[in-house]
Amino acid sequence: MFITPAFAQGAPAGGDMTSLITNLVPFILIFVIMWFLIIRPQQRRVREHQEMIKNVRRGDTVVTSGGIVGKVTRVLEDSSDIEVEIADGVKVKLARANISEVRSKGEPVKA
Repeated sequence: MFITPAFAQGAPAGGDMTSLITNLVPFILIFVIMWFLIIRPQQRRVREHQEMIKNVRRGDTVVTSGGIVGKVTRVLEDSSDIEVEIADGVKVKLARANISEVRSKGEPVKA
């Protein structure tokens, strides 16, 4: 009349390869989606920013990460610093890494 616990239980879960693969497929799909939606575009933006910083030259109008807009007056090639004029006669030394945007290109460097 009563069912014994031995009959009520199903077959023991086997550790076969198909169950392992079916458990890993969602994690692999999530990683692939994250790669294409987040990681790859971020790497592209970082590469473009580094290229922009490398190509800064005298006369460019730049925006710093703090929001200061100024004109590049001197670029030190061997250093990671540039000199930016933020007002008439006010020049500040700025690390290249603090440049967030180059708004307009200036004149080419004269030899």
